[in-house]
Amino acid sequence: MYRYDQFDAQIVRDRVNQFRGQVARRLSGDILEDEFKPLRLQNGVYLQLHAYMLRVAIPYGQLDSAKIRKLAKIARVYDRGYGHMTTRQNIQYNWVALKDIPDVLAELAEVEMHAIQTSGNCIRNTTSDHFAGAAKDEIIDPRPWCEIIRQWSTFHPEFAYLPRKFKIAVTAAEHDRVAIRVHDIGLHMRRRDGKVGFEVHVGGGQGRTPLIAAKVSDFVPEAELLDYLEAIMRVYNRFGRRDNKYKSRIKILVAETGEAAFTRLVEDEYAAQKGSEKIALPQDEIGRIHAYFTPPAFADKPEISAGFERAKTADPAFANWTEVNLHPHKQQGYTSVTISLKPIGGLAGDATDGQMMVAAHLAETYGFDDIRVTHTQNLVLPHIALDDVYDVYRELDATGLATANEGLITDMIVCPGLDYCNLANARSIPVGQEIQKIFADPAYERDIGQLHINISGCINACGHHHIGHIGILGVDRKGEEFYQISLGGRADEKAMIGEIAGKALPFEDVPSAIKRIVDTYRDLRHNPEESFIDTLARTGHAPFKEAIYHAAD
Repeated sequence: MYRYDQFDAQIVRDRVNQFRGQVARRLSGDILEDEFKPLRLQNGVYLQLHAYMLRVAIPYGQLDSAKIRKLAKIARVYDRGYGHMTTRQNIQYNWVALKDIPDVLAELAEVEMHAIQTSGNCIRNTTSDHFAGAAKDEIIDPRPWCEIIRQWSTFHPEFAYLPRKFKIAVTAAEHDRVAIRVHDIGLHMRRRDGKVGFEVHVGGGQGRTPLIAAKVSDFVPEAELLDYLEAIMRVYNRFGRRDNKYKSRIKILVAETGEAAFTRLVEDEYAAQKGSEKIALPQDEIGRIHAYFTPPAFADKPEISAGFERAKTADPAFANWTEVNLHPHKQQGYTSVTISLKPIGGLAGDATDGQMMVAAHLAETYGFDDIRVTHTQNLVLPHIALDDVYDVYRELDATGLATANEGLITDMIVCPGLDYCNLANARSIPVGQEIQKIFADPAYERDIGQLHINISGCINACGHHHIGHIGILGVDRKGEEFYQISLGGRADEKAMIGEIAGKALPFEDVPSAIKRIVDTYRDLRHNPEESFIDTLARTGHAPFKEAIYHAAD
């Protein structure tokens, strides 16, 4: 993984010292909250419903044991013993006292971490495939280019005050696990004539106006990527609306301009760049960054592990877990392990300080000191030898981290909702917990197969409800919490925005409605191999809408 150079270290130290002074002035009353707001947002500090919240950056979701141990210490010493993993592969602390935040940032700096550009109208944390560098289906490891984008975008003077926040995602696998088509810029790495480049998608997003991104280029060579990104950002900075925050995202600009016209604007801006404006990224610098992501020193292993197979035979619970929470690895004899943070009845995405310490130990002992945060609010150990999987499983199981549900119906994306967020209209967490209870039987859940439920407490869509196979949106109806159900969303290479099924339902009707949807799917599918999303596409939405509303009547 990337290690700070002297510039990174100095930037972070200076920012901590600056913010310490700003917090002191706020606590003394020298500056008021309205004056403090732009300062705290530049340091990842939000004012939530009950307290300040700190969002810590985890670039492209990459951690090691030292980093996650520090995150565990912060949870234990400064918060209430846990942290919340987010859909941007970051971590949030919901109960840190303002007076302590400078100390927290100083501790983060000790392990090369910070909270810079996790909020505000700037380029946010660049996300990537949580299996990057391990995935059998990737053409190349995308993380070096995520790091190059991070360095290019950090404190970029031209893009520090954009019309609105801006999010970039990068993948190099054919199957999109990063949701690039609902990002402001989504980059899909491709090979063409022996060279690597980027397919560029612009203008995706969720929230009040959910849109799938437009493809503006089939192939941008690696050497030209930053120049091309600058062209996109300049077009957005020039033409993006600043008079209405609900119309200020680049997705609105692309939609109102039109895909073809927007692409011409970008191409014209790119062509107009003078030689002095071009980013001369030295090849030795590219090589230096790539060197940080050299694959681990894998041992030569047989394709089949006898110990792994024996453990599956002896322990049915382990066998069930391996069917769900393991992912194919490019290196023979290895696998990637998903650590589910979605226990039945738990809080989606939350990890206690103790659980983080266990993850650190496992990464250090068995996983080449590598651990990732996923955009679905889980953790991943990307490089585990099959010989060691059972030992890893037993340690996870002892600390409540061996839920066998990765990608299944109880592995939901759930925003904090009205329990924490002052923007929310309704609670998200209790809805998710009630739905989980219905599908808690592992055999029932495995029979259902891949099915993604995403839950948001308001239209800002932090729970990504628009791209859930089943999406649930909390809405306010004269002071009462209701929930709108959508069907058919998906975040992969066939990305689609879900279609609203009909009128919103009261809280108590939602879990049973979801069960009727699932039972309808099981009745209609051709066979157990036909997924929910494929059955829905084949049959249309009508039988599912009827199951939601006619049965309720």
